Amino acid sequence: MARALLASFANRIAFSSPTEDETLSPARWRIEILSGLTVALALVPEAVAFAFVAGVHPLVGLYAAFIVGLITALIGGRPGMISGATGALAVVMVALVAEHGVEYLFATVVLMGILQILSGIFKLGKFIRLVPHPVMLGFVNGLAIVIFLAQLTQFRVPNEAGELTWMTGWPLVMMLGLVALTMVIIWGMPKLTKVVPAPLAGIGIVAILVIVFGIDVPRVGDMASIQGGLPGFHIPMVPLTLETLQIIAPYAFILAAIGLIESLLTLNLVGEITGKRGGASQECIAQGVANTVTGFFGGMGGCAMIGQSMINVKSGGRTRIAGVAAALFLLIFIVAASPLIEQIPLAALVGVMFMVVIGTFAWQSLTILRRVPLTDALVIVLVTVVTVLTDLAIAVVVGVIVSALAYAWNNASRIHAKTYDTPEGAKVYQVQGPLFFGSSAGFVELFDVSNDPGVVIVDFADSRVVDQSALTAIEAMAAKYAEAGKTLQLRHLSKDCHQLLSKAGQLMIDSDDDPDYAIAADYSVKTGILGAGH
Repeated sequence: MARALLASFANRIAFSSPTEDETLSPARWRIEILSGLTVALALVPEAVAFAFVAGVHPLVGLYAAFIVGLITALIGGRPGMISGATGALAVVMVALVAEHGVEYLFATVVLMGILQILSGIFKLGKFIRLVPHPVMLGFVNGLAIVIFLAQLTQFRVPNEAGELTWMTGWPLVMMLGLVALTMVIIWGMPKLTKVVPAPLAGIGIVAILVIVFGIDVPRVGDMASIQGGLPGFHIPMVPLTLETLQIIAPYAFILAAIGLIESLLTLNLVGEITGKRGGASQECIAQGVANTVTGFFGGMGGCAMIGQSMINVKSGGRTRIAGVAAALFLLIFIVAASPLIEQIPLAALVGVMFMVVIGTFAWQSLTILRRVPLTDALVIVLVTVVTVLTDLAIAVVVGVIVSALAYAWNNASRIHAKTYDTPEGAKVYQVQGPLFFGSSAGFVELFDVSNDPGVVIVDFADSRVVDQSALTAIEAMAAKYAEAGKTLQLRHLSKDCHQLLSKAGQLMIDSDDDPDYAIAADYSVKTGILGAGH
């Protein structure tokens, strides 16, 4: 009976149907729980560090990692993803906390969550499909570099004046040696056994060596104490006024956008590894619910974490169990096991993250830079650099804009026309290529108004009328022919093009025997609708 109830609960939290190697057998439970433990250990220093970046107490970051991680693991769009407090959000929060205090941060996180829920309800997550693959490569590479640079802070220790300085001498040698040992264990463990996830084995073996032999290296407890109680319900202590909304709204919009972009890109990345698709809208709602709840329980908010997600996936985590286990282990660390966790050497966790960097960076992108189109190569490099220098959201937006402009320019240069004369004496322009803002100028240059006959037909069988710039270009050409005493007619309009021109009021003749706009029926153009030329 107990086993049946346990299986029922497991199937409920593993929303998606497990594949053959993901069935909830005892072996799968072991893999998922150990993977969750590994992720939880890696979450501790990250959450503490990001709390310091945001200017809040370490427990604010740890509570966010627990609550956001738990809720997104239960209802998120992709099993296997790990969410928590992230640096991308922390760097935005620091200005708000410094100027207005932590209570305004909690209120901002609540509003951020509401905005993310609305994004999920209105299915805005589907627009992540517009992110080109070169942008994804740049995102992955940039984030790998950011993760690597973040680990370098562990090689700085306070001097006598309390200032952080770089390690030197024997302490640096010991730190690098332990980091290297951890990486070797992670690399070699799968060749010996897969009973224990390699990252967990690396952390455990190095921690035992440090504790048993009393090696003097920085430990988790040197960053800050992680001891605390259960997070309590807390309404943000801010005045409910329009002025408060004006303060928190800009930050909430920025945080919501950054959180969703990073989460959805991580969702796609995990999906490529696990072979799963979809779930963008569900992930938006999950992130929103998680952040809304976090704001009411004293957390700093969060989003998907690519580093911890990669640790989970590489350790074998494939269902929601691993994410739930990671969150619960983290809570246990805070409430009951802080003295033990604080003894873990930071070198072991740095070694794990360095292996994540190696596994995350798209090394093949370095070899394909000379093989892909120049624009795509530039986008990969641009997004990587902007991610490192600024933040993920700006990098992705810049990459999408550059890719879109390059695509528009490429299509704009392709518009051309073939011409022939009909037996009735009319001249037909067979336009090829889309007619939109980028190609409208080239479209106008196709015509020879002064030398064309009295009737000119523009055949759109191999073209599409896309936007207002296209409508204006058509109207401008019709006006030029009208001024010359000639007639411009349109032929082979597809249904969507016909609707666009009809809505603009430019079609004067609608043929009764062309109900589907798929045969050669001609339409005259009404000018003066869009004010062409003004």
